[in-house]
Amino acid sequence: MKSVRLDGELETRLRRAAELAGISESEFIRQAIDERATATLGGSLEDQLAGLVGAIRSEGGRAAAAHQRFGDLLRKRTGRKSASRP
Repeated sequence: MKSVRLDGELETRLRRAAELAGISESEFIRQAIDERATATLGGSLEDQLAGLVGAIRSEGGRAAAAHQRFGDLLRKRTGRKSASRP
């Protein structure tokens, strides 16, 4: 079990936010920690992009170049090495 000390202003904001959300302060804190931990730790790249990125098949041209640049950007951002392509 963990305990946390809050300054007066943050404690007031916590109480008001929990009341507005209709949940206990403890539940509000648990949800906030879960959201922050998930955002910080993330999941798999697939999980992070689900719902944001669709799949489009193309024979090349600008779509292929965009695909390559997007993959490069994701690898740079996540620190992953280049994936082999089928």
